[in-house]
Amino acid sequence: MTKTKLILSGILVLSVIFVAIGFTNMNTKKPLKIGDKIPSFSLQNQNGEDVLIDEFIGKTAIVIYFYPKDDTPGCTKEACSFRDTYADFRDLNAQVIGISADNVASHKKFAEKYNLPFTLLSDVDNKVRKLFGVPGTLFGLIPGRVTYIVNKNGIVTDIHDNMLNAEGHIKASLKALKK
Repeated sequence: MTKTKLILSGILVLSVIFVAIGFTNMNTKKPLKIGDKIPSFSLQNQNGEDVLIDEFIGKTAIVIYFYPKDDTPGCTKEACSFRDTYADFRDLNAQVIGISADNVASHKKFAEKYNLPFTLLSDVDNKVRKLFGVPGTLFGLIPGRVTYIVNKNGIVTDIHDNMLNAEGHIKASLKALKK
């Protein structure tokens, strides 16, 4: 390969990467920060029922965790860790809500398989993920793993963003709720 062809190939690869990043972030709002009020939204749970997030505001804290996909190793560990500590969350007057792009049937199967006692919401078009500004990983090819701890007034009090330490989200959430 000539030096010119090698340079042009490099430029082409970089262009594709930058375009992919641009398209990934094009429909994503600025990420929510600590102190922001969560947006209003409604999605279907694993039973096909509409869940309006505003129904929790003023009543309970909410732990909203975005995860990539049902029944994958990291997401299963995360969900089962939330399950295993669910009583601790309830003792702190907090609801746990998991959100991914999986459909209602996938959520139902996942919740039943692992006996998950909390709500899973189906965000098939990623509209809520975009509202929260949850970033993707690997140039946006994999949906990000971000947990938002929200007080009963609907204000984000803590955020845990770690793709690789799925179980760490639970410890961080409990610590934030105890503050």
